[in-house]
Order: sequence, then structure tokens, then C-alpha cells
Amino acid sequence: MAVLLIVEDDTATNVAICEYMRSAGHITLSALDGEQGLQIAREKSVDLVVLDIMLPKRTGLEVLKELRQTSNIPILMLTALDDEPTQAASFDEQADDYITKPFSMLLLGKRVTALLRRCGKSPELKQIQMGDITVDFGGYTASGPGGPIDLTPKEIDLLKLLIEHKGLVLTRSQILDELWGYDYPIIDRTIDTYIKNLRKKLSLNRIVTVKGVGYKYEEHP
Repeated sequence: MAVLLIVEDDTATNVAICEYMRSAGHITLSALDGEQGLQIAREKSVDLVVLDIMLPKRTGLEVLKELRQTSNIPILMLTALDDEPTQAASFDEQADDYITKPFSMLLLGKRVTALLRRCGKSPELKQIQMGDITVDFGGYTASGPGGPIDLTPKEIDLLKLLIEHKGLVLTRSQILDELWGYDYPIIDRTIDTYIKNLRKKLSLNRIVTVKGVGYKYEEHP
């Protein structure tokens, strides 16, 4: 869990990001302009800032430059501008990452997790114990009372993705984009087969089907 400051002047986008990040277990603080964002960053203990570039009162680049004078807090720039000069300016002022609108919440969540992990706020998921079954994500192995369990690398990646987004519903399209990429020639129903295999091989009832939407991982379904 981390404290995230979302500085975004579009209210609907700000609310959507905050809701998604809270559902992922984080605490969120919200600002709708650059001045308010700077004030909160100075007064509160914040672990990461999601910062829009086009802001009223003070631009995101101005906020970034001022924050960098006193803090090395991870800052992810969020903007509708996808031109190279704007992106370069963000990195010149020591932004840690950059994402352009429109974006998927899943991708934003992965970027946030990566930045938090880099600064030690979100340790990488290396292993999980589920009853008498152990899954080692680093070594891509699984074992139970009867010995090794034959999981494919993609099945292990899928399980890790679901666990990292525990309690959140991931659509088939989101899973495909994350594990195979946007252009990979695979149909979304293939995900159903992978889920079926995980449940069978691990005797796992923690992967819940949300009819018409996708799948989520719950500790106590």
C-alpha cells in the first residue's frame, strides 16, 4: 500500500484514477490544479505523484520542476500530448515515467507498481503459498504435496497478473494485452482455457469468474 497524489484537472479522470488505485489497495489524495498539487505534496507524506501536464494555475512541468528542487519522489507524467518535445521536457525535468491519454487503467496501474517497486515501496511478488501449494514466480515453478506441478510459463504469468491485481476484475482483453501484446494473433477465449488449466492444476478456487466481464483473484471467494 502506498500514498498516491493524483494531480489531474479533469474531474472524471481524476475520480476514475483514484477509485482504481484505491481498489488496488492504495491511499489516494486528489488535486485539480498545479497549485493545489504542490501544496498537498509539501504538506502530506506522499509516495508517488501522478501528474498531468496541462493544468490550470501551474503547469505540470512547473510543478515537476519545483518538486525536484526538494524531493526525489517518483513522478509519473500524464498528458494528452504525445509530441516528442513535451516528452523530452518531462524527462529533462527528471520525471520518472510518462504515459499519454487515452490509457488503460491496467497499464497505469502497472507503471505505478513498477515505480513503487523501484523505490522500495512495493516489493516484487516472488512467491506465493496457497494452502499446501507453492508457486515460485521467479523460478517459474510450482509444487504441492505430490511434488512438482506442471505449469506453463504463461499460466504462471497469468496467475501473477491476477494476484497483483487482487480484488480487481481484469477483462480478457486486458489480460491479452498485458501478457501477449496488442498485436498478438490470439483470441480472447484462449484466456478461458488458461484459467481452466490453472484451476485444475492447482485445485484453485480463488480465481473468480465475473460473468460478461472477466476474472479476478480473491483470497476468500
